[in-house]
Amino acid sequence: MLASDAALIDEFVDALWLADGLSKNTLGSYRSDLALFASWLAAGPRSGSPGAQSMLKTESSSIVGADETAINAYLTHLNTRPGGIKSTSQRRLMASLRRCYRWLLDQGRLQADPLLNIDKPKAIQRFPKTLSEKQVEALLNAPDIATPLGLRDRAMFELLYATGLRVSELVGVRLFEVSLNDNVVRVMGKGSKERLVPLGQIAAEWLQRYVAQARGDLLKQQVSDAVFVTARGGPMSRQMFWNLIKKYALKVGIARERISPHVLRHAFATHLLNHGADLRVVQLLLGHADISTTQVYTHVARERLKQLHQQHHPRG
Repeated sequence: MLASDAALIDEFVDALWLADGLSKNTLGSYRSDLALFASWLAAGPRSGSPGAQSMLKTESSSIVGADETAINAYLTHLNTRPGGIKSTSQRRLMASLRRCYRWLLDQGRLQADPLLNIDKPKAIQRFPKTLSEKQVEALLNAPDIATPLGLRDRAMFELLYATGLRVSELVGVRLFEVSLNDNVVRVMGKGSKERLVPLGQIAAEWLQRYVAQARGDLLKQQVSDAVFVTARGGPMSRQMFWNLIKKYALKVGIARERISPHVLRHAFATHLLNHGADLRVVQLLLGHADISTTQVYTHVARERLKQLHQQHHPRG
């Protein structure tokens, strides 16, 4: 990557943070997408054509200098490499590039948008993986609560299923953000938007039990305001939680294809709708800015109702 592009990406990410207050994870995605694009531009060639070598180390080797041809060549490169690129990843990449080039235009560093004539990747409707209530019950009961780690894991699962938090929100919960008197947790979501989410009595009891009986043992005299800590007393990460979900789900016989980091968040939303919750309420609890993001769960709920009808109705 050219030094000028590295500096440009830093400046762009800082501008995003100042303008929108985006989360570290979102900013990291922008940075990663642009860094890969910049590295490819600098390395070239951008196609297998005979004239490709003549395009190396020219003005178009930088983000500012890249034109429509260079961007299309990069997309072709991603799609033709082994394994290709997932549609969701391509849409995210294009969103990153569009945001960056729009910023460059606003800054007066570009006269024309090189993405103007490049079509947006079509979104494929994917429905979230979810679990039945029986499967969730098995997953919640999987940790060995006789151990500090098992008690921590049970409390994490109970809290996640009771609140529908994102995994990044769950592992980031601090002690001062939880009120066990009022049974609510204050969450800082995407775009630094704060919301209050009810815990529910059962989740609150498990959380209180974990804090009283296990958290101190895990901290090992370290000082931390993180609710959930590792065996060494450090903060939990999203990847650590993903590994926990996989371990316990496989332990109780949940098929691998039904497991995802957000499987309990999806179950939370689907089960609420199955039991008659209002879609707008679910939207608020999940922290969705757009109701259309929440509406995907109505399809999952309808499909579940169809299955129940087929299984139990005499003419199903």
